[in-house]
Formats: sequence, structure tokens, C-alpha cells
Amino acid sequence: MTDFVLVAGTWLGAWAWDEVAAELRAAGHDVHALTLSGLAEKRDVPAGQQTHVRDVVEEVERRELRDVVLVGHSYAGIPVGQAAERIGGRLRRVVLVDADVAVDGESFLSGWPSEHVRRAVEEHGGHWPPQAADDYAGQGLTDDEIARIVAGATPHPGATLTEPAVMARPLGELPGTYVKCLLDGEEPCGAAAELLASDRWELVKLDTGHWPMFSEPRQLALVLHASATAA
Repeated sequence: MTDFVLVAGTWLGAWAWDEVAAELRAAGHDVHALTLSGLAEKRDVPAGQQTHVRDVVEEVERRELRDVVLVGHSYAGIPVGQAAERIGGRLRRVVLVDADVAVDGESFLSGWPSEHVRRAVEEHGGHWPPQAADDYAGQGLTDDEIARIVAGATPHPGATLTEPAVMARPLGELPGTYVKCLLDGEEPCGAAAELLASDRWELVKLDTGHWPMFSEPRQLALVLHASATAA
């Protein structure tokens, strides 16, 4: 039995993992889906990126979890990667689901054209507003799945997007799996490609879009289950 800690990306909370969590529990695992500060039911809690790192670390320590698989989707790969380093021997594996990679000194917005995001944050009181339904087109989602995401999404605290990650060593030194969702690009690039050069990381591809917890929850759960037994 493995303890999974599941963390979704921008605009989403623990609710995004409901179907995946049910599949993992049916396979005998303990599952802890986590809402980061400033989002969903915690939307009124002030948050920077290090707040999100502490959210993950404190979840592991408060519950006294061992043999932990930390799962980060999209933006959450950055706080999850930092937390993985900080929980020490409690960690079994890191799984990044179509996620950004924590690199020391780099932020979520580093390395890609981000002026439109920065402008949106400035215009919306320090928060990045959620996407509209049309923005989810071409990602393997049904109309009902898109409606569910849009209805549950909350503005994302902007400070978490611009603050730099703090890593004492490269994430590639820890054991991990990178899940690439093919409708969002066929190959990992940038820091994800560099991460996969490590012999401690494996690549798994899913033929779906950037939100597989909605579009392919059972398939994603199977990948996570397999990661718990990976060498």
C-alpha cells in the first residue's frame, strides 16, 4: 500500500482528483488529494509559491505519511518538486503529470512568453483568472468535463507564478515518472526534457490532453499505480 498525495495545477483544488482517487483507493492505496492555499475551498488564504511548498510538506508530516508518491499536475509540479526534496526518506517517488519542473531560481513563468499572464494578474487584483470553456478545446475533454472544470475553477494567486523555486539539488537526483499528455505536445521540452536525461526518471505517454484526471482518470490511475512499484 502506498500513500499518494495528489496536487492539481492552476485554478483547481482537491476535487479535481475525485475519479482518480477512487480508482487508486479501489487498488488498495491511501490517497490524499490536496487543495493548495488560495484555491477552491482555501481561496481566501493568502499564498505565495513557498506557501504551496509548505502545504505539501505539512500534509505529509501532519498525517505522518510514509512511502509517499507525490503527484503534481501542471503548475503543481513546481511546489511538488520542492516538497519532494524536503520530505526526505518519506518519499517513494515523484510523478509529474504534464507538469512544470522545479528548477532552482526559476519560476512557473520562466522560459515562456508570459506577458499576457502577468497583465491578467495585474488586471484581476493579483490573481490569474480561470480559462473560458473554449480554451479547453482539443484536449480530449467532453462538454460535460469542460463544464465541470469551468464551474469548479477559482482564480489562481499570482505570486505563486512569479516566485522562484528553491532547490538544494536537481530534481533528477530523486526517483520519478514524467507523464506526457500527447494532445498538449508530443514530446517533453525544456526543463522536463532535461529532467528525463536522468537515469532515475522514466517517461510515460498518455494519448489525451492536459487534464487527464478528467479525460482519462482510469488510465491515469493505472499509471500512478504502476509508479508505486517502479524500481
